[in-house]
Order: sequence, then C-alpha cells, then structure tokens
Amino acid sequence: MERQDKAISRRDFLKSSVASAALLTAGALPIGQGAWAAGSDVIRVGVIGCGGRGNGAAHDCIASSEGVKIYALGDLFQDRLDGCYNGLTGDANLKDKVDLSRERCFTGFDAYQKVIDSGVDMVILATPPGFRPMHFEAAIKAGMHVFMEKPVAVDAPGVRTILHYGMLARAKKLGIVAGTQRRHQFPYVETMKRIHAGAIGDIVSAQCYWNQGGLWNHGRKPEWTDMEWQVRNWLYFTWLSGDHICEQHVHNIDVVNWAIGDHPVKCVGMGGRQVRTDSAYGHIFDHFAVEYFYEKGARLMSMCRQIDGCASNVSERVVGTKGSSNCAGWIDGETKWKYEGPSPSPTVQEHADLIASIRAGRPLNESKRIAESVLTAIMGRMSAYTGQEITWEQALNSQENLMPANLEFGPLAVAPVAVPGKTPFI
Repeated sequence: MERQDKAISRRDFLKSSVASAALLTAGALPIGQGAWAAGSDVIRVGVIGCGGRGNGAAHDCIASSEGVKIYALGDLFQDRLDGCYNGLTGDANLKDKVDLSRERCFTGFDAYQKVIDSGVDMVILATPPGFRPMHFEAAIKAGMHVFMEKPVAVDAPGVRTILHYGMLARAKKLGIVAGTQRRHQFPYVETMKRIHAGAIGDIVSAQCYWNQGGLWNHGRKPEWTDMEWQVRNWLYFTWLSGDHICEQHVHNIDVVNWAIGDHPVKCVGMGGRQVRTDSAYGHIFDHFAVEYFYEKGARLMSMCRQIDGCASNVSERVVGTKGSSNCAGWIDGETKWKYEGPSPSPTVQEHADLIASIRAGRPLNESKRIAESVLTAIMGRMSAYTGQEITWEQALNSQENLMPANLEFGPLAVAPVAVPGKTPFI
C-alpha cells in the first residue's frame, strides 16, 4: 500500500500512544498486569510472512510500544526470511526490540505453525491473503493475539473461517486487529464520530476509489515451479490476492461500510482485463466498477483500476441529507469542520492500539468488521466476474473454494480469465 501519511516526531507519536493506552485502560486492568513470555512484561511477536508487508508490519509493531520484541520469523522462501532477519538483527537501533535466533526462523508451507509453536504471544500474519484463514485458525486455536494484514480472505469459505474463529477469539479474550489502518487514523476517527453523530444527516450515497498505475512483477526464473512463480507474483492470482478489488480497494470499501454502519445487501459490477493482458500478470482484472446497495437505501459507487497512464484517485466521499464528507478530515454540512489535530502514522497506531488493549485486559477484536468488508469486496468481484447481480446471502454462502488442493511446489494450472455472462457463480 502506498504510504501517504504525514511524518511526525517521536515525541508526538509517544503522546498519541500514551493517549491511546490511557483510553483503553480506563476502568480496566493496569497495563502490564497480564503475564507474557513466561511471566515477564515482554510481548513476544512472531512474523508469519517476511516480504515487504510483513517486514514493514514488524517495524511498525516494535515502534508502537515498549516491551515488544520480534522473537520468531516464518516464510515460504529462504531469501525473504533472510532479508527480514538481516534487516532486523543488523540495525543497532533495534537491539532492544529484537530477540531472534536462527533456530526460531522457519521456512516452508508449515513455517506458520512452527512460529506459532515457538513461544510467541502474538503473531503478525502477512503472507499472501489466500493463506490468511488457515493461519488465523491455527493462531486462535493456539491462543495467540493476532495482527493480520488485509484482506483476510479471498473467498467465502475463508470469510466464514475468519468469522468463526473471530468469535472463538472473543471467547478466549484474544486481541485481533486488521491492517485497515484508516480505522486507527486520527482524522478518519474524528470525522466518523461526527458523521455518526448526525453531522451530515442520513447517508444517501457514497463514492470510493483506488485508481492507480500498475504494480511490481517478478519475471519468472527457469528454476521456479508453477507454485513458486504464482506465490512470488501473488498479486495476479485470485486464489492468492482475491484480485485487486479485494487486496487493495478493500481499504476504501471498508471506510464506506464504517461510515454507513452496515454492509451492503447486494451489488452489480463490471470489470475486465483490457491492458494488463500478458500471462505474466496471471488472470486477474485490471479495472472494476461496482454499485453497492445498502438496506436503508444508500448506494455506493466503487471504482478501482491498475493501469499506467490513467488518472489516479484514492479517496472516499459520503453524501447525506445535511451535507457531505471525505471521511478523512473535513465535513461540509450545516456546520463546516476540518480536522486540525495530530496525525501519527496509522500503520504504527494500529499496533499501539492492539498492544494497549491487550495489556489493558480489554482486547480489540476487529475480525467481524474486516470479514464483512472483505466479503463486500469479494461480492463485487463475483458480480464483475459473472456479470450477475449478487446478494449478500449468495456471497456469504458461496461454495467457491479458491485454495489449491495441494500446497506443494510443483505444477499448478492458472485459472482462465473470467468472462462476464459466461463465468458461472459458484
């Protein structure tokens, strides 16, 4: 994800972290009363998925709070693991934040389970999203707190797994935060408080966009199997990413669901693969446009595109009976308002909020709302792929399981590109 947040000083960040912790601990257990890492106050963190996103989340996590250490790493590929390990252990500024040994670094399809079993208290789930439900299930069964990157699933069976084990996590009092960082971004949070208090009246329509150019692609090497090639280029395969409407545009969709306070009941979408047609880009679409319908009458027009040379737009807007808002710091209504407070990095703040909630004995659990926003994106993809109107119930109960039957290096056919009007809904 592109980082477009304003830089802040460490002093400002610490002030925001203290405020977050104070809010979470009001009326709750004192910070540090929980026992972590065999009785110490240190929270040991395992990173599952050591690519760019996992590496970034690891740094954000240890920057967010005192008493947090990266303790174990796991990745499918040795080079990815080595890059993360060397970056963490080779930085003298992180020596008090990292407690890694090669014995707690694991590779392979079972690396996630080895990290979970290594003595950690919390895991960061940052592998390609197709693996997320499996890893989340294992973490919750083992009693782990979880930070998981979005999206948290790529198909309906995966969403149902997240919903089920999210409920189990609540019963176990485990903390869960997802990587939709706008939920922890101060201008968004303050704007939403006012929207929900009626500053723009009843929401009747919304628009959201993630239109940008193309992203990275790793050319295939002769020694790579089909499986390795696809996982290393996971953006371009629906079983791994959910397509970019799910992997990237879910941020904007989540904001609109947040503003409206509900998920849509049906949608009609279109999209295609017009420019990014080479087989190097797998089989996903390069553009989508979806209209979502909400129970109380509001409609959302959603657009996303990954095509070079086109106009860019990453934003949200909601329109109510008394005004409108960009959801991110201003309201144009009967009373105009603009956010002018601090704006710490939301990718750090989301970890600060999770750690503070765990230590307060009031763990955050964002599993249900992220599962609903991801299913909203999946529903839009289903409609665009098939050309059909898709209801929430159809999407939630879909039996389409995108995960390959065998997770092993070797042959793996690429699914055909979807053709609206011909590709069936499953």
